[in-house]
Amino acid sequence: MPAGHPLTGPPLADVDSLPERDPHRLPWPGHVETSGGVTLHVRETPGPDGVPAVYVHGLSGSATNWTDLAALLCTRAAGTAVDLPGFGLSHPLASRDYTPAGHADALMCFLAGRGRPVHLLGNSLGGLIALSVAARRPELVRTLTLVSPAMPDRRLDPRRVSDPRMLLAMVPRIGERARAELAAMSARDRAEQVIALCFGDPSCVPEHRLAETVAEIEARARQEWAREAVNRTGLAMFGSWFRRELWTTAARVRVPTLVIWGDKDRLVAPRLAARTAQVLGAPLLMLPGVGHVAQIEAPEIVARAVAGMWDAVAAGHWPDREE
Repeated sequence: MPAGHPLTGPPLADVDSLPERDPHRLPWPGHVETSGGVTLHVRETPGPDGVPAVYVHGLSGSATNWTDLAALLCTRAAGTAVDLPGFGLSHPLASRDYTPAGHADALMCFLAGRGRPVHLLGNSLGGLIALSVAARRPELVRTLTLVSPAMPDRRLDPRRVSDPRMLLAMVPRIGERARAELAAMSARDRAEQVIALCFGDPSCVPEHRLAETVAEIEARARQEWAREAVNRTGLAMFGSWFRRELWTTAARVRVPTLVIWGDKDRLVAPRLAARTAQVLGAPLLMLPGVGHVAQIEAPEIVARAVAGMWDAVAAGHWPDREE
């Protein structure tokens, strides 16, 4: 751990400095944007001039995963939540490169085309992608926030999938019944499974958010590229976990960084949180009772931590990492 940057919680912005959360807020308006030769669907949050924020979702997620957090941070930064290629409402790229490096390349080109550094935030796979961008193109990133980033976690645990039949479905021939049963599930059943997997307390999800998730699942089912995108991205991400390069990449990050993790995360083990923060030389905020998507489940405390970092960096109070 670099000197002067202990593994402790980050400074928190005063709660009164953030706007009040609207629990019924609809997803931010979206449009298709081409930047740096990359075309993505994005959702824009209005905000003040200055360093903008860019939000990157995880595997099977979309830009709507950032609705509440972007709203809480909108008094400090305008926001852009991206749909990664092949996800949300973004079409796949011609290359069909669904590796973490391919997604990072696309995001780097998109950010470079905009011509200004950003506060970059990523969750899960999005955290892995954001980390790669910060390591490879630090001039594009003013600060980095990682929410349960998908660092290598090679444990075998069937609880990490929303339905154990998904594992059986991967087996040729004998998985035919499992595949048929999964295909027959309703979008609402799928949504409830995803929420049960990703949240520490699934009961905190209001009905209108569940309905939004159902609508997204139904929309994805109509996209001819959706299954390919999630399957190939997932396999490539899991494959990257069997190489040490992710930890080496993290060690190269020099921009101000914050790590946030829920201690009830079923997808990426909370035991990795301390190591991730230490390698990055970053403070760690552990959230009790929270699962894999802290920015959705506990947006107020996440917003206070992120705003606290932004304020400290702007004031020159955030310690630099040693080379």
